[in-house]
This record gives sequence, C-alpha cells and structure tokens, in this order.
Amino acid sequence: MRTLETVKTGETVSVQKLNGSGALKRRIMDMGITKGTQIYVRKVAPLGDPVEVTVRGYELSIRKGEAEFIEVS
Repeated sequence: MRTLETVKTGETVSVQKLNGSGALKRRIMDMGITKGTQIYVRKVAPLGDPVEVTVRGYELSIRKGEAEFIEVS
C-alpha cells in the first residue's frame, strides 16, 4: 500500500486507511481526511515538505510526517 507522501503532483487518490493513533489520527480526521475521501495533490514543495492537496473542495497543506500515516490507492 502506498502513502500520501509518495503521490505525484496532479494525481487524485482515495484514502484507504489512517494509521497512527491518538492526537495525530484525530488531527488528520479533523482536517477532513477520512476513509474513502478523494485527495488531489496540487503541489509538492521543492524539498518535499509540505504537500499541498485539495480535500472536500478546499486547499490544505500537510507535512510529510503526517502524510506518511495516510494510506491511499
């Protein structure tokens, strides 16, 4: 399974699973990223951190460390 951090710019993926636990998992879910959500990767910063995505119609920047916990397909 691949994670959000490995997705290339311009790709649209679907969330399969959220790894992690506690506050980190709750924070990701509070951003609107839940199982089945479509995520479009808009931009990746030159050094790979952060990743700018579109989720549920709004733009969101996610740190690479957080993106590692989001499994996509």
